[in-house]
Amino acid sequence: MRGIGKRFRSGVAALAGIDLDIGDGEFLSFVGPSGCGKTTLLRIIAGLAEPSEGERRLLLGADGGGRMSRERVGFVFQDPTLMPWGTVVDNVLLPFRIAGRAGPAERERVGTELRAVGLAGFERAYPRELSGGMRMRVSIARALVTDPDLLLLDEPFAALDEITRMALNDDLLRLWEARRTTVVFVTHSVFESVYLSTRIAVMTPRPGRIAADLTIELPQPRDRGLRASPTYAATCATVSDELARAMAEGSR
Repeated sequence: MRGIGKRFRSGVAALAGIDLDIGDGEFLSFVGPSGCGKTTLLRIIAGLAEPSEGERRLLLGADGGGRMSRERVGFVFQDPTLMPWGTVVDNVLLPFRIAGRAGPAERERVGTELRAVGLAGFERAYPRELSGGMRMRVSIARALVTDPDLLLLDEPFAALDEITRMALNDDLLRLWEARRTTVVFVTHSVFESVYLSTRIAVMTPRPGRIAADLTIELPQPRDRGLRASPTYAATCATVSDELARAMAEGSR
């Protein structure tokens, strides 16, 4: 992204001067205050919204015009956005149905992804029969079923209890470590961002700018024991300090 800015028709400036490269296989988290444009930036990366200024180029799996097939981008929203009338299989199969192909190979792929997110045995369940964490697992399976090059997650665990959130953090890390899909993750939680990420971009209040770009040098693979380590605590303190500076910069 080069010089990305976004101004809405209302006149509100959401983003300004975003310069950022996201590398193949990275796990990048955006951290910043509410309203700083994190979700807007994620939608621009996905191609779901256009910037008012600047240039965005998606190079993974791209054609000569710098465009990426929607099948190569997976998006997990804060709300699981499942079809209440469809079973778990129906919901995960949806990207293939939209693409006009939902045969045996695609159904086998759905089964593979449901096993990967720990939902084997729940194929015929309906969303109303699942817990909040299980519904989010369905949403993640649906995003992964097309084997995307780029996986975007917009505060997917914000509404979950702490125990479920930590379990899903571990599951997401396990999936990323196995596949090395490029992941861009939005969160309000410094602790979550440090635990998950290889890199964190700290954003200022609106209009959102990148105030700090931090490489997270913690051991891989990660497990819950890391959360109790002095290195993890020190890294969280560093990110918290950068966030405080970004907030102060934005208030000037």
